[in-house]
Amino acid sequence: MGVADEAVDLRFGVLGPVRAWRGGEPLSTGSRQQRALLSALLLSEGRVVPPSELIDAIWGEEPPSHALGVMRTYAHRLRKVLSATTLVSESGGYALRMERDALDLFVAQELAAAAVKTRAAGDPGHARMLVNKSLGLWDGEPLANVPGPYAENQRTRLEEWRLQLLETRLDLDLEVGAHADAVSELTALTAAHPLRERMRELLMLALYRSGRQAEALAVYADTRRLLADELGVDPNPELSQLQERILRADVELALPGPGIDRASVTVSLPRPAQLPAPWPDFTGRSAVADEVAGWLGGGDASVVAVSALAGIGGAGKTALAVQVAHRMRPRFPDGQLFVDLQGAGGRPVASTSVLGAFLRALGIPESAIPDAVEDRTALYRSTLADRRVLVLLDNARDAAQIRPLLPGTAGCAALVTSRVRMIDLMGARLVDLDVLSPDEALQLFTRIVGPERVAAERQAALDVVAACGFLPLAIRIAASRLAARRTWTVSVLAAKLADERRRLDELQAGDLAVKATFELGYGQLEPAQAHAFRMLGLADGPDISLAASAAVLGRPVQETEDLLEALVDTSLLESPAPGRYRFHDLVRLYARACAERDERPEEAEAALARLLDFYLATASRVYGGERPGDRLPYHLGPTEHPGLTFGDWRKAVDWLHTEAHSLLACARQVPGGSRLALAADLLWATQSLAESGTYSRAYESAAVAVRDAARSSRDIRTEARARISVVNCHMVAGRYEEADDEARIAAELAVSVDDPAPVYWADNDRGIIAFNQGRYEDAEEFLRRAAEGARRDGSDSAEASALGNLSRIQLALDRVEKAIDLARQGVGIYERIGHTLRLANARYALGVALTQAGRHTDALEQLSEAMELFEANRQRLWQGTTHYRIAQTHLAAHRPARAAQHCEQALAIGCIGGDRIRGIVQITLGRALSTLGQADRARACWLEAKSLLDPAGAPEAEEARELLGAEVTV
Repeated sequence: MGVADEAVDLRFGVLGPVRAWRGGEPLSTGSRQQRALLSALLLSEGRVVPPSELIDAIWGEEPPSHALGVMRTYAHRLRKVLSATTLVSESGGYALRMERDALDLFVAQELAAAAVKTRAAGDPGHARMLVNKSLGLWDGEPLANVPGPYAENQRTRLEEWRLQLLETRLDLDLEVGAHADAVSELTALTAAHPLRERMRELLMLALYRSGRQAEALAVYADTRRLLADELGVDPNPELSQLQERILRADVELALPGPGIDRASVTVSLPRPAQLPAPWPDFTGRSAVADEVAGWLGGGDASVVAVSALAGIGGAGKTALAVQVAHRMRPRFPDGQLFVDLQGAGGRPVASTSVLGAFLRALGIPESAIPDAVEDRTALYRSTLADRRVLVLLDNARDAAQIRPLLPGTAGCAALVTSRVRMIDLMGARLVDLDVLSPDEALQLFTRIVGPERVAAERQAALDVVAACGFLPLAIRIAASRLAARRTWTVSVLAAKLADERRRLDELQAGDLAVKATFELGYGQLEPAQAHAFRMLGLADGPDISLAASAAVLGRPVQETEDLLEALVDTSLLESPAPGRYRFHDLVRLYARACAERDERPEEAEAALARLLDFYLATASRVYGGERPGDRLPYHLGPTEHPGLTFGDWRKAVDWLHTEAHSLLACARQVPGGSRLALAADLLWATQSLAESGTYSRAYESAAVAVRDAARSSRDIRTEARARISVVNCHMVAGRYEEADDEARIAAELAVSVDDPAPVYWADNDRGIIAFNQGRYEDAEEFLRRAAEGARRDGSDSAEASALGNLSRIQLALDRVEKAIDLARQGVGIYERIGHTLRLANARYALGVALTQAGRHTDALEQLSEAMELFEANRQRLWQGTTHYRIAQTHLAAHRPARAAQHCEQALAIGCIGGDRIRGIVQITLGRALSTLGQADRARACWLEAKSLLDPAGAPEAEEARELLGAEVTV
């Protein structure tokens, strides 16, 4: 076992009383003579000390008669306290085995050595910090109360070294510009050590740089008289030369440099410290803070470091900037300047005024400050030359306002905050500040409200910060209101913020208000920008594309882009990706409030109608309106917008899935009127989203909203079409009874208004529903009617769909060849009209029929092609369902391992049909596992299948029960 293992957590101190600790707990070091022995061993730096030296260290020239035995007793006692591997006996002597950082003196020496290197490398501020840390290890007189001549000599040596360290630290104080702070300490030290000329020299320089020339000269006079009286000598040459330079007001003494002989600049400056106090509850932002601090304190030493933080009002730009500025103070020892430029308001502060204030803070007399902004800038930069000053320019209006305020030489840095992105500020590091993360937002809320109240209602607290849009200002206001109302619960506050129309009014406390923050930015917009801001705020959805924005505004795309990018630059709008834009939730509420106040209702209605018209026109193209034989696009309402065009169907599918959430939100946002019919038709044109799995819930929400609005408006035609969309959602989820009711009503309504398409679509859906319920005769009747209706309407696509579904009925009735024939007819129609998604459905139906016919190779070929098309069209649920059918084929072909693999993929992805199809997949997986000899796992699958199928009343539940009863092996 090594020394490090035995001496874990041992620490020693000699820069004060001689002490020892293990793991922070003090150890007994014994009598004064025993401490003298320990001191001698500690200061020997690990060498073996012979007994004679140790006896001399403890007693000097008059040791007791039994000194050797007494010394060994002391050593024995210390070994018991410290451990035998720490205090060792070698060659008749003793040594301490320990790491160097275990003794405070050695740590202090390392810090002092590092300070010398750091100073030589040109970083006096860091060197000063290291020397201060070294001095901080002293705890009174070194080796206090330790007897013996050795300890006395070491005390003298260490005290002299401490004074040298103090002189070094004070020299560094002057080098970094802290001369005013150094005067008081030097005054006390020169009184305590009147003959130390170096301290007198430093005091003279500190007084001179503080503008106290007469006092500096008086120090020299006192020193010369004292030296003559006490020692009969004159001051040293360095002190005399300093007195001469002070007499002639040598400008080279005015400012700090490495040592008192450095000539660097020509003006004497005070050290401003204008930073506001940091926010006591500042939360998060650690990564951004580190990034900004790194830019300000490092990087290219030949240029001025400039960082610009931009973000929405209330995002916490000032709080972050102040936090970083305080963190960086040691790197800018010559001062920190601060100004609120009030750029978000109507009266930003003029650069001329700021320069005047900065120059006065830097010690320039009022009479010496010129009038012109160019002259003030030149003087300001000359004053900062060779200095290390941080300038915090808060709340800037634009780059033009701050350019004159930027330092001109390396060593200085500027930190800027603004709602405007300073893209025209050359050389600046730009940082876009987003809202807090949910965890950070909750942490900020908790710090203000208190952990007990939040812990008791955590979900309500999460609701509050979410309602605040994770915006720091909003969270701070909401939390402050709650903290001031002890009778409120967090749930009460959450309920108040749940009302979107009242939310902005609730988010105000005292002179803080989220709405007021947004008003400052809104008030600076040009009329066209303000109009675009109001109109875009009307649209629901997580974001909006440039093309959709152009439709809302009724403007050309290029003109729209210019307006939107201007809003992005003012942080009232965000651009998460090229060509896409979004509002912060609270900014959207403010934009809508402005629209209600400043826009006519008909203009707002027209903007949303244009957006819906754009979505419908483009979605119709995606569906394939140019394909002959697919009548659905012809049944959609006419549009004024031509819609976007796409080079190929894959790009069209990409557009549909990129816009899915936004266009479905637009469809859901329907109060009635002309937009209602457009919304229902948009759902028809995007029906593949209902089956995608990714957007199924959003589609269903929109479909239900349109159906209910149409029913309230007594718009029968639109209600019938919306109900067909709702039917599709129920079928995807396996809710067949609800789906059948909706389809029946939809058909009746469509017949009453002579709208043929909903009738045959309803028949097609009712046929699928009856098939899944085991009512094969009803299913066949519905599907034949659907095929005939589609044929009369000229809709080859709808006819092909009905044929594919009829194929499934034929399989259920054991008419396999007929089923294959019908499925092939469907494939042929879709190949002719080029409908890739529905061609996937047709190949799927053919693959199922071929599996039942025992033609496993052909079946897998069709199902694999179907899988590729489903994947290309992003139909996740259909991919999962196809995996299940491939599993059935492999199981029939006696490949149970492959079957189990595809069943697992089906379960992982999900399938069309909800719990019912999931239960059927579990039955197939169980059969495959049973064949592989995994009986227990197979039984678990069948139990899961039974639990899924019984509540749904599915006929396959009986199969699960039979398998559980027989525990068959297939």
